[in-house]
Amino acid sequence: MKKLLSSMMVLFFVSSLACAGGAQEDGSGSKKDVVVVFIPKISGNAFFEVANEGAQKLAKHVGFTVKYDGSPDAAVANQVNIINNAVQQGADAISISTVDAAGVDKALKAARRAGLAVMTWDSDSNADARQLMTSQGTPDILGKMLVDMGVASLKERGKNPDKDVIKYCWHYSQATVTDQNSWHIAGEAYIRQKYPRWKNVAPANYYSNQDAERAITVGEAILSAHKDIDLIICNDSTALPGQCQAAQNLGLNKDNVTITGFATPNAIKGYCRTNILSRWGLWDCGIQGAISCYLAYWAAIGHEIKVGDTIEIPTIGSVKIEPNTVLDSKAYTASDSGVVLLPERVVFTKENMDNYNF
Repeated sequence: MKKLLSSMMVLFFVSSLACAGGAQEDGSGSKKDVVVVFIPKISGNAFFEVANEGAQKLAKHVGFTVKYDGSPDAAVANQVNIINNAVQQGADAISISTVDAAGVDKALKAARRAGLAVMTWDSDSNADARQLMTSQGTPDILGKMLVDMGVASLKERGKNPDKDVIKYCWHYSQATVTDQNSWHIAGEAYIRQKYPRWKNVAPANYYSNQDAERAITVGEAILSAHKDIDLIICNDSTALPGQCQAAQNLGLNKDNVTITGFATPNAIKGYCRTNILSRWGLWDCGIQGAISCYLAYWAAIGHEIKVGDTIEIPTIGSVKIEPNTVLDSKAYTASDSGVVLLPERVVFTKENMDNYNF
């Protein structure tokens, strides 16, 4: 596991939580036989598989069950079916990274009415459809991070981002994915403020629907349609490796075009070694998955959620429940609905990437 984030974790202390309510206990304060259905946007993707590994490890330590239930197709209908099945099969809680917040809204609200705890992570639902969102960061933090990584790489190849007309575009999964779309919006606002000379050559964006093969063909289409493009921002863990492979297929490297975005280190290390790109970023998705599933378990055993409270998570440490407005100033506000923010994000380069193994 990553050395940088691991070193941060030693600052936390381990704590076990007492169980509230009248559920059967095993003598250690934990309710047994709690089932949390953990739903990724898409199964088989490295980001979501690592999140599942983190969730399974913590669940085993605490003593509850995480049922990882996804689909190889990033389709809202598949997620709705999984949510409905979780209710019908008597699960206690759901933790989901949504493909489309509006598309799963009714199903999540029905799950809550049926008594399930409902959490989101990575990509949010409508805030009134869930209790807590475990977020990798605010849109402003992540949108700025994406642009700043591009700026650093542009400078390395002799561009002047402050003065040059930088031609750029965004390539990600789809406009209905809450997290990626919010980073794009925040990133665009940051570009308009700091780099007004830049030109977005595709304001409607490029989307590859979290499909690995399509990410390559869309990536090739971008490079073919805009032969003088300077920067491609891929705020999606499928789009980034696809865009890198597209550049490699066309004989391009970091000296010809700057590519950056979010993906796991292991998914991109090979492209960095062959000089397709200079830097990319992410956060510890294993910890993110673990936190969200633990919060689902914690709520399922009867604990009350209240904005402003701090929750101790075994092997990880303390997290604070922030109001939903930390993600969106116009968001739904209620004392029992909030956001937990991850404490750290990392920029990967050739110099530090081998410190991380996920």
